[in-house]
Amino acid sequence: MGQKVVEGELGSLTINQEVIATHAGMAAVDCFGIVGMALTNMKDGIVHLLKKESAGKGVHVAMEEDKLYIEMHIIVAYGVSIPAVTENLIDAVTYHIEHFIGCKVDKIVVCVDNVRVID
Repeated sequence: MGQKVVEGELGSLTINQEVIATHAGMAAVDCFGIVGMALTNMKDGIVHLLKKESAGKGVHVAMEEDKLYIEMHIIVAYGVSIPAVTENLIDAVTYHIEHFIGCKVDKIVVCVDNVRVID
């Protein structure tokens, strides 16, 4: 994975893409209607629900020059409005990445990989 360099008045900060992915994943699992992050096994097409500690594995981060792109694979709760949940997710992740890490988010793509019934 690459790194993101954030320039400041006193120097620069280098942030690994894995840190950005983990932070985005943790912000996502706290959103209403999200059961968790998903990891898809391409060989058999099975979607696995990741534990909260592994939430970053359901996030792919790409950087081109000063642009930050995030792709998130999620599992949503049955019965929720998927457009409302994804809009809330995008807002929450953008806020967390821009305010806590200091990187400008250019695009977030949300992939709903599965729906689960919650008790």
